[in-house]
Amino acid sequence: MVNNKKSENVLSLAIVHSRAQVGIRALPVTIEVHLTNGLPALSIVGLPETAVKESKDRVRSALLNSQFEFPLQRITINLAPADLPKEGGRFDLAIALGILAASRQIPMDELEHYEFIGELALSGELRPVRGILPAALEARNVERSLVVPANNAAEAGMVSQVTIFPANTLLEVCEHLHKQTTITSFYREKTPNFIINNRYQIDLSDVRGQHHAKRALEVAAAGGHNLLMVGPPGTGKTMLASRLPTILPEMTEAEALETATILSIANCGFMPEKWGQRPFRTPHHTASAVALVGGGSHPRPGEISLAHNGVLFLDELPEFDRRVLEVLREPLELGAITISRAAHQAEFPANFQLITAMNPCPCGHLGDSNHRCTCSLEQIRRYRAKISGPLLDRIDLYIEVPNFSRALLKNEFNRETSKTVRERVIAARQIQLQRFNKHNSALNNREVEQACQLSENDEKLLDRAIEQLGLSARAWYRILKVARTIADLESSEQIKTPHLTEAITYRRLSDK
Repeated sequence: MVNNKKSENVLSLAIVHSRAQVGIRALPVTIEVHLTNGLPALSIVGLPETAVKESKDRVRSALLNSQFEFPLQRITINLAPADLPKEGGRFDLAIALGILAASRQIPMDELEHYEFIGELALSGELRPVRGILPAALEARNVERSLVVPANNAAEAGMVSQVTIFPANTLLEVCEHLHKQTTITSFYREKTPNFIINNRYQIDLSDVRGQHHAKRALEVAAAGGHNLLMVGPPGTGKTMLASRLPTILPEMTEAEALETATILSIANCGFMPEKWGQRPFRTPHHTASAVALVGGGSHPRPGEISLAHNGVLFLDELPEFDRRVLEVLREPLELGAITISRAAHQAEFPANFQLITAMNPCPCGHLGDSNHRCTCSLEQIRRYRAKISGPLLDRIDLYIEVPNFSRALLKNEFNRETSKTVRERVIAARQIQLQRFNKHNSALNNREVEQACQLSENDEKLLDRAIEQLGLSARAWYRILKVARTIADLESSEQIKTPHLTEAITYRRLSDK
């Protein structure tokens, strides 16, 4: 009799695999469901949060509405590991299948080969959840198939070499496990490689005039440098910034997966049609520090992470709160942001290219030949003081975007297209990858000293410029990086005097 009871208890234990979302990681979670005799009850243990605790009501209704029996026994559900917080409705499907397997309504042996993620409606339908892309990546690593809601299938299908089973209802999944009907799966041998050259509706040739600004934009794209544009309203600063992604090289598969993974866990969600397209984020100047770098009780990525492998454009830079801008300093250096909370710690990548724009004064017309500036010197000083020196020190290129005549707009022809400029940028990036396998703006000080050697006369030229402009040691290295990029654009092995001179001009603005 004792042995029979032990055997019955063992058969009443089911194990189902799923994944929790922690930052951009999808950590494995094992759902253990045990049925025992006693008063009917259902308890969930393993640090479940409110949405997970509420799953017992969703699961019960979904099982009954799918024509299954809900066991009238004591049901204990353990979400292991016990010290990992669990949130959201992503475990509903796995919990429901665990109950069905423990009560012998579906075969238990089939569960080992799958991972299940999905929220259940009371009717038994499957609803989409966030964070499917990182879950698909991890499922591939452990060689399990992934069952997801049908609305998440396109996102999960971006990952190659993993079998995806998109399901609409709980009943579909159970019939598939029973082998009564089979869910149509899909499997990609290779991640899709979209050609993005023609996917942009804008082009650099749309910009008339501003040859100096377009040249600086090309240098910024070639070396991954940060850029500050200063000029009156209506001179094309936003127009130039929005066209930077059109001249950047196409993303590698690894970069596309990283970017898509961040979007997958964010509130905005990932759109498969934007796969491989570099993000361009433009937060409003009223954005808070948390909106910019991420945060919350359950850490979510901010704008700097949503711009990972792409461009973060801050228009009207002095209008941002100074304390908000200061949080950019560390991510600009490290390419990542760590968000710590009492119960959570999450690290998000933030390797973005910062493009900023501002007016020269509060009214915007200082130095504008077409309009008269009405600002006092004190107003101009306070306006510019909103941007700290340490933040400006981390920006590689400063350029002016002046006003110009309407006649120039009408008479300019043969403007370069984004495709033409992109070809030069890609050639320069290839030189940089062969040198240190990274773009120039990411070089450390030792690598700069190796790659950016100057002649004796050029060293004296740079020393005089640093002294006259009152620049820091960080600015010294940044000038060398920009000069190296300009030389790479001309396929020059050595940094020559014209390359260095142009790089120095990008570190100062005119006295006017």
